[in-house]
Order: sequence, then C-alpha cells, then structure tokens
Amino acid sequence: MDFEALHSANFKLLDDTVGDWTSMLSKLEALKKDANDGLHKKALTADWAGDNAVISREFVGKTAGEFGDAVTQATSIRNIMQDTRDELKAQQRLLKDAIERGRGKNLTVTVNGGGFTVSENPDKKAPGGQTDVDGLAKELQGILNTATEIDNSASTALKALVDLTDHGFSDATYKDRDSAVNAVKEAEKLAALAKKKPRDLTTADFDALNSGLKQYANDPIFAEHFATQLGPKGTLDFWSGISQSYEHPELNHDRHKQFGELQKNLSLTLATATQADTPDMSRWKYDMVNLGDQTVGKNNVSQGFQVMSNLMRWGNYDDQFLKDYGTKLIDAEKKYTRNGQHVSMMWQRMGMDPNLNHTGTDSGNDPLTGFLAALSNSPDAATDFFNADFVTKDEDHEFKEEDGKKEKRALTNFDYLFEERDWPQEITDKGKDSTEGRNNLAMALEAAATGHPAGQMPTEETPPHNKDQAELMQRIVASVSDDPGRLTKHSYMSDSIGQITSEYLPDINRSVSDDSRGDTNKLFPIAGTPADLAHSDVTRLLVTLGQDPKANAAVEVGQAAYLGSLIDHHLNPNTPADMKYPHPPQDTIEEITRRSSEIGGTLAIGRQEAIVGPAAKEAKDFADSVAQQKNAWSGAIGTGVGVGVSFVATPVGGAVASGVAGTVSSMVLEHIFQQSETDVAKSAAKESGPLWEASKQKNVDMGQIAAQEAAKAHHLPYHDQVARWALTGTSNGFSDASANTSRMADDLVSDIQPG
Repeated sequence: MDFEALHSANFKLLDDTVGDWTSMLSKLEALKKDANDGLHKKALTADWAGDNAVISREFVGKTAGEFGDAVTQATSIRNIMQDTRDELKAQQRLLKDAIERGRGKNLTVTVNGGGFTVSENPDKKAPGGQTDVDGLAKELQGILNTATEIDNSASTALKALVDLTDHGFSDATYKDRDSAVNAVKEAEKLAALAKKKPRDLTTADFDALNSGLKQYANDPIFAEHFATQLGPKGTLDFWSGISQSYEHPELNHDRHKQFGELQKNLSLTLATATQADTPDMSRWKYDMVNLGDQTVGKNNVSQGFQVMSNLMRWGNYDDQFLKDYGTKLIDAEKKYTRNGQHVSMMWQRMGMDPNLNHTGTDSGNDPLTGFLAALSNSPDAATDFFNADFVTKDEDHEFKEEDGKKEKRALTNFDYLFEERDWPQEITDKGKDSTEGRNNLAMALEAAATGHPAGQMPTEETPPHNKDQAELMQRIVASVSDDPGRLTKHSYMSDSIGQITSEYLPDINRSVSDDSRGDTNKLFPIAGTPADLAHSDVTRLLVTLGQDPKANAAVEVGQAAYLGSLIDHHLNPNTPADMKYPHPPQDTIEEITRRSSEIGGTLAIGRQEAIVGPAAKEAKDFADSVAQQKNAWSGAIGTGVGVGVSFVATPVGGAVASGVAGTVSSMVLEHIFQQSETDVAKSAAKESGPLWEASKQKNVDMGQIAAQEAAKAHHLPYHDQVARWALTGTSNGFSDASANTSRMADDLVSDIQPG
C-alpha cells in the first residue's frame, strides 16, 4: 500500500459501504422472516397434489432457504468489510502517531512517489542520529506492510467467499477478516504438509494435519483451498502413500491408531470442498473422476477409485460429483467383472496390497464400499444411481429373464448390486468376514428410497416420495419377495430396509386393502407418487422383516404412529369431506384397523419364525429394539401428519394439523413400549401360541386406543362404540395375515402355525 494512500485515506466510502451492508442485513432479515414464516410454512401446510407435492413444495423450501443463506453471506461480507475498515483506520492512526513522534525527534517524513523518505531536519539533528532515522523508517514500513496485508487478505477473503457458489448464496459464516484469512492460510499450510513424500512426514506433521482438518473440515473456504492446493492427484498420492506402511515405519508405529481419525477428517474436508462451485474446484472434481481408473503412484497397484472411495465414507459430497463418479465407477466395475459375470479380482485384496481403509471394517480395496457410504448421505444422488442402467438387454452378459423363455434382461444398478453381484471377500481387522459392503448398500438404499440421509428420521422438511423413489421401493419389495434370502442371509441389512418400509406405510396399507370399491386412495391418502406394490410381495416382505428385531421394530412402531394419525384424520370434523373415506365411521375404523392388524399379524409371524424357528432369537432382542425406537419416533410425531413421516400424506391445508393427531399416536406408541416388556415374559416359553396371542392383543389395544382417544378428543357421539369396531377390524386383520402367510413358500417360514 502506498504511503500517501494510507496517510491521506478518507474512509467515508468504506464507512458508507459498511453502513449499506448493515442496512441490507436488516432488509434481508425481514425477507428471511417472511420467507420462513410465510412462504415456507404455507408450503408445508398447503394441500399439494400430484407433482406439486414433490416439485413445487421442495422448490419453495429451497427458495426460502436461499434467503437464510443470503443473510449469512451478507453478514460475513459486512463483518469482513467492517473488520478491514477498523484495522486500516488503526494502521492510519499508528502511521500518523509515528510521524508525530518523529517530529519530536527532529525527523521529517517526505512522500516519494508511492513511498517515503525519513531524514533529519537540516537545522537540528535527531538525538539518536541515523539510528533514529532508520528506526522510524522501519516502523513506518512495518505499518505499511501490515496495512497492505490487511487490504490484500480482505480482497482474498471476499473473493473466496463470493466464489464459493456460482448461483445463489453461500452459507459460510465468518465473524471477521482474520477468521476468513486464517482459513486460507491454514489450508495452504496443511496442503503443503500433505504434499510431502510419505517417508518425510513426521509425527508432528501428522498431528498438525489431523487436528487442522478436524478443526476446519466444515469451513467452506478452507476446504476448497485445501483441496485445490493439494489437487486431485495430490489427494490420491497422499492417501495412497500414507497407507503404505513400509514408506514410514516409525510414523505407522507411533500414529497407527489415529489413521482412521485422519481418514474421517480428510473425508469430511473433501466433502465440504466439493460443495464449492469455484472454477478450480470444478476442475478438481472433473479430474478426480477421470483419475478413477488410473493407477496411483509408480510403485502402487491401487487405482484412483480404490483410494478416493475410502475418503468418501463421511460427509455430504456434491450430488453431481457423486453422479459422475458413480457412472465412471460402474464402467470400471463392468470392465473388471465382464459386465457382472464374475467377481472383480481388481477389487479383491491380495497379500501385499495396502490397507486403504483404517476403520477396521474392511481393507478398502472394493471401491463400491466407500462410494455407497457416500451415497447414504446424499439421497438425490443415491436415487439417481440405483435407478441407472447397469447393463441393457443388448450387452454381452448372462442375466436372464425368469419367464421361462430365458431371454436376456436389463439390470439397473440396484438389480445388480442387490441381487447379482459377487462381492469381493473382505475381512475385518479382527479376522472376521466383513459385512461393510452390503451394509453400506442397504444404507444407500435407505437414503435413495426415503429422500433423507440414512440413519436419520424424516422431518416435516422431507419431501413426499417422487416417481424415482417410488419405483425403487417397488423394486426393493419385489426383489425381497422373489428371494427373502437376500435379506435373511444378510440380516444386518434389514434395519435399513425396515426403515424404508416404515416410511412407505400408506403405500403398504393400500397394497393390503384389496379395496374393490375404489376408495383406498381416500382411506390411505398419499402425497407425491405412490409405490404400486403387490399384496403378495408385501406379505413376503413383512414376514421377512419381522424376523429381524430392528426391522420389525421400525415397521411395528411406525405403523402404530401411522394408525393413530390416520384414525384422527378421518374422525376429525375439520377434515374436508372430499378428503375423508366416504363411508360410515364404523366402516372407516374397521377397515383401518383391519389393514393395520394384517400388517401387525404378518410381522408377528416373522417374529415367531425368528424366536421359535431354527434361528431361535431372543424375544428380549425384539423388545429392546422397540424401546430403542421410542425417542426417534416420539420426535417424529411432532411433525403431526406431515408427509415426511408418512403419516397421512398431507396436512390438509393445516386444517387437521392440530395436536390431537400427535397425542393419539403418542398414546398408541406408549402402549407398545409398555407392552413390549410384557411380551418378553409371554414369549419365554418359545411357543408359537402365546406369541401369536400376545401380538394379536397388542394390535387390538392399539386400534382401540387410537379410535377411543380420537373420538373423545373430537367429542363424537359414537365414542362408546369405536372400541368394538376396532376389535372387529383387528380380528379380521389377523385372520387375513394367517391366511395369506399360510400360502407362502417353505423358504419364507418354517412349519410354524399361528396360534
């Protein structure tokens, strides 16, 4: 910065700029409030139908969110500008103070072009002579250097912040210039460490990388700068090199237990980086995809996909990056398996291959394992991936149709991975067979079919199911029905499939209704696209899920919550007539409880198979799983009849989104939680009769509680009759479950007969 520019600076323009941004913040805050309280809330409670239930509602939500991001970005810009102004004013004061002190020592400062000269007054020498001259010159230059750094770094920070997004606004938050500038400096410092040769990386370097990435993993500016400074090839070289234990025996010995933590922190950082839309980051993503099928390093047999996929197990990666990466990864899978006809030896770990994954679950040699973990956090990308083609009928493969003609069939990525793939053999660090690959597949399916990250419960923000999600659900149900062993032989996948099923309960209830009168759609309303499920397929799915404690609990507890909200929806006088089941209340309650109890009874048969059959699981496992669902579902009930939780599919313009539905469901659930402990004692005899009767009684209680509480809450004249109606419906539903499952094949259940 020029001497005169700082000395004579008029900060009015900066003052005005800071003032303008502060005023803008007030206006943006008002817009944000209007968007959230008005636009967004109305969208959540509007009576959407058809495509509007998915597309328009989600668009409104994202638009409202942009106002929040606008406030965040404007705040960061104002803070950086304000901090820069204040610091430059401070440097100007220091400059003028130094000049004044120089005058007191008979020193004169003369402007010289963009610089300055310090000299003694001709008529009176400085007390310290040349020492005073040199001292003042050094002090002034230091002030100018600091001011220059402030000015340049502010420019860097503002440009980095604005460049994070091509469209819309960034949600990056910075309280002042220093925090944004430090993010850039730390990124450059840590990237330089990661560029070191593995054998030159010290324990201090390792610790600095680990702690730095942990601290800054969610900082957008840091993440983007770190990733682009290191580069895609540098990223692969770093992780491949550090995973070669012979390259750094001392580091491996001293920090071996921390490698998994570094892997996680690096993964989170790169995930944040991919959300940036800077030109450098766009190039990084493009190049990383293209490096996927290339060998990493000179003395390494690992490919880019194998290395990078292990850095994708945590964090929310950019959807388009995941789509591009997944497409290229599937191309590699097809190449190395001859279109899925045999296991890929490229992905099979050999004795000398490096351990690319340090979590202990698997070696990391199969790139699909880490990639599927990434998809489990990115629902839209997951849906797109599973519905994409793996092979067409015209390609060279051996997959045949099951219609007797033995013609070739096309496979989606779901069909291939869930049904056909020969998974490479993997072991854990304990020497046991690894389940990580298929488990990540199940979690990715959970995200793909539900529309929210795996392991989370839906909220009122979760949009209704769209066409692609519904079609994937149809494939899942049909596939499990076709071969229940796809789950029972890999029971660790069942919890995710159970969660998916719990979020398609309106669709499930429709499928078991077989309503010839054509009023099923009004009895079980669905926003968005319904999944078209065959009754027999659903029955086989439910028996299969009933055999796993976690899956059974997810569906059972979900159905209980849905039952309470659904009955309240139809009994509530405020529900518009054209949105109700057009039959008398008795028919409504009997029909709802019948379908709910058929689901409960079918699950009970699966539970019998698990407890009484060859597997001989403990009844307590089922009770504990139900109890574990309590907190999750109690929180979800707070969304009322929101579509995300699949209760009633639409809040009906807010007319019935009162606290009654939540209260009814809560009371039904509370009964289940209490009853589950009783079931343990009743099931101790390991006999099918008591198990069946206990399940039937629990469903009777559920239906009666839901009907009675809803009728009382709305002061309905028939409140003393609803319990009998619910009893009739439940009895019929359990009979339906018994009849339907008795026709199932031997591979589904053993010779257990419902009591």
